Amino acid sequence: MKLRFVWIGKTRSAPVKELIREYTARLENFASVEVTELRDRDDVGDNTQRIADKEGEGILSRIADAAFVVALDERGRELDSQEFAKLIERHRLAATKEIAFVIGGHGGLAGVVKERADMVLALSRMTLTHELARVFLIEQIYRAFTIIRGLPYQK
Repeated sequence: MKLRFVWIGKTRSAPVKELIREYTARLENFASVEVTELRDRDDVGDNTQRIADKEGEGILSRIADAAFVVALDERGRELDSQEFAKLIERHRLAATKEIAFVIGGHGGLAGVVKERADMVLALSRMTLTHELARVFLIEQIYRAFTIIRGLPYQK
């Protein structure tokens, strides 16, 4: 199984970059991992919808047609860690080739990305910075794999 992360904007904070690197390396014990950081599209003006639409085009161009797509949005479905692990395990057992996790830019995700998504997931109802959302997501995926494998991390 391949885990693909597609998000808008570079991770600028050195400590956040290090956490992403650490959890990505840990995840590679369970699955192939690819992170794609797309640039902010502030070059198309200051219209939030236009920016989101342009970013959405870039996101969709990086996702395989057969991928199971999880779009992150605060209005999405909330899962606890056990439920999230069950979701990952269902796809692993079903031989899903790729799960793509998408985090939009500051203006949110374009409608076409949410429509393409197989699931819209909320990490929290609270607002998280985009960089912290990345760490939170990757850590929860790592936690899911430790739950699936019965490893002591989650205890």
